[in-house]
Amino acid sequence: MLMRAARYDRNGPAAEVLEVTEVERPEPGPGEVRVRLAVSGVNPTDWKIRSGATSGPPTQWQIPGQDGAGTVDAIGPGVDPGRAGQRVWVWSAAAGRRWGTAAQWTVVPQHQAVALPDGVSFDLGAMLGVPAMTAHRCLYADDLVEGADVLVAGGAGAVGHFAIELARHAGARVAATVSSGEKGDLARRAGADEVVDYRRSDAAEQLRAFAPVFDRIVEVAFGANLDLDLAVSGPQTVISVYATAGADPVLPLRRCMTANVAVRFVLLYGVPPAALGAAATAITGALAAGALTPLPVHRYSLEQIVAAHEAVEAGAVGKVLVDLSL
Repeated sequence: MLMRAARYDRNGPAAEVLEVTEVERPEPGPGEVRVRLAVSGVNPTDWKIRSGATSGPPTQWQIPGQDGAGTVDAIGPGVDPGRAGQRVWVWSAAAGRRWGTAAQWTVVPQHQAVALPDGVSFDLGAMLGVPAMTAHRCLYADDLVEGADVLVAGGAGAVGHFAIELARHAGARVAATVSSGEKGDLARRAGADEVVDYRRSDAAEQLRAFAPVFDRIVEVAFGANLDLDLAVSGPQTVISVYATAGADPVLPLRRCMTANVAVRFVLLYGVPPAALGAAATAITGALAAGALTPLPVHRYSLEQIVAAHEAVEAGAVGKVLVDLSL
């Protein structure tokens, strides 16, 4: 049996290395499930790996895509037969494996195909994965207590969106920083109690009026935002860094020491398995409670995979999805 899939066999720009072709449909091995995908999510990590920015060339060919949603249609040995026909969201499908989600089918270890609660759309399921699990790790790698004050940098991005919603679901107070009115509206719709344009000269004063010292900062641009972060940090603050831009930042050690701030670095591919499992469980619980909502969608067909990757690389506001039904 063959299937349609996007793939590449070398690093480079999307238009030069990605192709959509027919490949053999994968079969699940022991402890694995096969998922017929309805929707695939595209993340910055997908284009960074494909381009070679964060990874070397694949040993053979690679189907991109970590995240997706669909229906389990085959199970491997050792998997509960009752999982056949289950609607699921998929995370880290291409992490150390060939069968990413930019295809009609993928095969993953059974714990990486998580049951979707009733009423949750495949679109929302495909948006989770990397963004929601990164957000959960940033919030919960260190204790997050009810009533904590959380600052989410880049509140309109996918990680920022789910960080706001997961923090609010936990009973935290949340401020978010953004760079435009459109992004501010998105952060407010996600539930941010306060939204601040980080480009304003009084951004620190606005944030301190909301919370003199934040307990957690979920940081998307560590180098650019470090000065603002330190202005609202103290001994209880943990800055959870999951991304940065440009040159590596130079830490102002005296200011960091004076604040007694802690910095935690988060890269999903190195998070301990137990923590990943806890994140998937917590995210599914938040879904069931109605606490997580979709971002605005930019929808592409599989044949438009190049344009989908280019849209994410260009910084599309919202979520880029590849609809396998188109």
